[in-house]
Amino acid sequence: MFARLTIIQVNIKRMDEAIKLYKESVVPAAKSQKGYRGIYLLTDRKTGKGISIAFWDSEEDAIANEQTGYYKEQVGKFKDLLTSPPVREGYEVSVQG
Repeated sequence: MFARLTIIQVNIKRMDEAIKLYKESVVPAAKSQKGYRGIYLLTDRKTGKGISIAFWDSEEDAIANEQTGYYKEQVGKFKDLLTSPPVREGYEVSVQG
């Protein structure tokens, strides 16, 4: 399994709006992607930091949905809510409990 993290900095005053957008738009879109295993959003309302963690069957599946434009489209939905560019990282899931 492979995990993609996207670290975002949201305008604190717009955190609820970002959470709603993630829940109502990003989650359903992710569920339709090949290799999808799950998705989470972690937030810190005091700092405006958010971490999206999407799980995929493989790194190839994560890369494939980046190549289709899916990832860019999802991140683009937040352009007016972010205070800095998002940071993307990928990790092999080595242990699952």
